[in-house]
This record gives sequence, structure tokens and C-alpha cells, in this order.
Amino acid sequence: MKIVFMGTPDFAKCSLEAIYSAGHEILAVVTNPDKPSGRGMKLTASPVKQYAQEKKLLIYQPQKIRTNQEFIDSIKNLNPDVICVVAYGKILPQQILDIPKKGCINVHGSLLPKYRGAAPIQWAVINGEKTTGVTTMYMDAGMDTGDMIFKEEMQIGEDETTGEVWDKLAEKGAKLLVKTLEAIENGTAPRIKQGNDFTMAPMLEKENSKINFKQMTAVQIKNLVRGLNPIMGAYAYLDDKKIKIWKAQVLSEETLQSMNLQYNKNAEEGTILISDSKKGLYVQAKEGILKILEIQGENSRKMPVEDYLRGNKLEVGKILN
Repeated sequence: MKIVFMGTPDFAKCSLEAIYSAGHEILAVVTNPDKPSGRGMKLTASPVKQYAQEKKLLIYQPQKIRTNQEFIDSIKNLNPDVICVVAYGKILPQQILDIPKKGCINVHGSLLPKYRGAAPIQWAVINGEKTTGVTTMYMDAGMDTGDMIFKEEMQIGEDETTGEVWDKLAEKGAKLLVKTLEAIENGTAPRIKQGNDFTMAPMLEKENSKINFKQMTAVQIKNLVRGLNPIMGAYAYLDDKKIKIWKAQVLSEETLQSMNLQYNKNAEEGTILISDSKKGLYVQAKEGILKILEIQGENSRKMPVEDYLRGNKLEVGKILN
């Protein structure tokens, strides 16, 4: 089929690569404008644009699309059978949704109607979900509210990060999109209404990444840490300095005692119980103890906690807040 593809990150690049390899005619690729990146803040093309350049595909990078009639007319003139949208990053106006003969198709990183919105993978991990998946759907004017086509489920490992789940779902989503396009072309694609039993996964804000040792359990903190890895990192303050935690493990008090480690068993939440480059870094939390495995000090790089403690002193008894 003749396809216009809209997407931006590596998650979307997997899908573009899959439909290109499947033999569909890619009329154009639409992606976000280049962004400053790295220490030199050099303008960098999105993964989708880089792949499109490699394959010498027509590329559009509009700053805005809702009010850009010239861009909308350009897509209309291409006369696509289908528009495929995968993590594009902008909401499409009805004018674009109405263009393709066989509809606009979206690959979404959750089992809809759960986790509609911009950050479904991150919130699934943060909320400690055991399963997630990808859904293909026909797009409408709502936020991920269109009729579903196909779903594929997968397990989330107890220690898996958002980055690891993201990579797996990117591959599953790419294969599911190829299957979906084949069904649309054959006229066999189902249309399944979502219903009203939905949850939302809004864009993550900076305040979402702050660890609250007074209110969050050890398991909730661990899930926040892995849910924000590698995108932003969860953080707390120690003596007014920000410390990011990138990896953590939950231990029971019984486990810690069985290791014959001496610590204050009556410490309040957030207290550093043990801080040793050989033994590790342990922090009191609600309903458990956190063993910090990977850390990043202020104005520093992330590193294994043993390496960090060899060059930095974190005093036992100090409180993370």
C-alpha cells in the first residue's frame, strides 16, 4: 500500500523499518524538527529521520501541523492509502485524519484502553504492572480512543526498566503494524470498540521523579526508579544536593539481618543505614529497605554505587528527602 509514516523516536523507527522491508511504498516520512543534543548542543535528526535519509525517502518536519495548511495540502496531494502514526509526538487535526482512504493507523505502547496518553510504557512500569503490550488502532479525534485492531501482550520482568520494556515493545509493535497493514489491505482488519473502562498515562513532569520516602513504600520507590530509567531518573536530596537513583533492590529487614550487617533498626524512612564501598548502600524505606545499586551525584555521571562510595562519603544516619 501507499503509506505516509509519522513518527520520531527509535520506537517509531522500528515500525518504519518493518513496513519498508515488507514492501509498502513509503510516500513520505513526517517527523519532529531536529533538536539540540549532547554537550555541544548540536542539532540532531530523530532516529526516524536518519532512517528515512538512509533510504532516500521524502521527509517533512513541520513545527506545527494544525495550522499548517501548506503541509496538510502536501499530504493530501500524496493521496496515501494509509497514514501510519507511531510515537510522532503531535496530535493530528481532523483534516489529516480524513485524508487516507483506509484510515490513520496508530501503534500504541499499551493494552488499550489501559494507559491512553503520552507515556504508557513509563507509567506501566512505575505502577508495577506485571503485563503490558502493544495495540494497533484506527485513529480518531480523541486521545487514543479509536477502534482497536490487534493487540499483543508481554510480561514485564520484576527488575526491567522502562528502557528495556520500550525496546521489546518497539519490536512487537513493528511486527504488529505489518500484520495490521496486511489485514487492512485484505479487508479483514477488525474494528473493536474500546469502551469506557480506561486509564490515562500523561506526560511525565519533573515533579513525578521526586522520591517521597515518607509516603512511598520500598517497592513503590523501586518501581519509580526503574520506570524513570533511562529517561530522567528518580531523585532525592541529601544536604540540599540532588542525588539520582538509577537502580535499586528491595530487601526485607530479615534479609538484611541474615547478612550480619549492623544498622539502626529504628531509623526513620529515608535514613542511610549502611554506606560502605564493599558492603553497599542501604536506605530505610516504608515496608522494606532499599539497596541502591546505581547512583548519580550532583554534576556527576551515573555509576555503580561501589564506585561512587569510593570517591564520595555518604554518612550513616543522614536522611534522604
